[in-house]
Amino acid sequence: MKTILTTLLLMLSIVARSQSADALYDEGKKLYDEKKYELAFKKLLPAAQKGHKKAQYRVGRCYDKGHGVKEDNQKAYQWYLKGAQQGHAKSQYQLGKCYMKGKGCTKDVAKAKTWLTKAVKNPKGGDKVLENLNEDVADGDEDAIAIKKLLGK
Repeated sequence: MKTILTTLLLMLSIVARSQSADALYDEGKKLYDEKKYELAFKKLLPAAQKGHKKAQYRVGRCYDKGHGVKEDNQKAYQWYLKGAQQGHAKSQYQLGKCYMKGKGCTKDVAKAKTWLTKAVKNPKGGDKVLENLNEDVADGDEDAIAIKKLLGK
């Protein structure tokens, strides 16, 4: 009986932790979209620390752009890496850009190509990443043009 109770309590804590990360992310994203970056970061960081991949991407963006925190390329890279390793397409794309430019990490074109390819081929969000990339190319964005060239598209 004690083992069953312990197992049940463990399962409940895992579910509660997951729900709170989702709730924190939802609140943080809403604030981020409203450009209330400092408040957003305070919600997004705990969600990211709990392993929420979308929150990890947003925290990376905060550090990348200096939204609500001091700009820090190494921290941005680290958060993008966490999200990318969980299969988050936008994180994979941003991580590829980090490697391409040596932003927060050592420049590595081979790793850039690997992560950018994963991003555009990702079954969950890759089509949107590619759509945004094509829009950026149409707008003359030099980074986007270089990425398309690197990917051979």
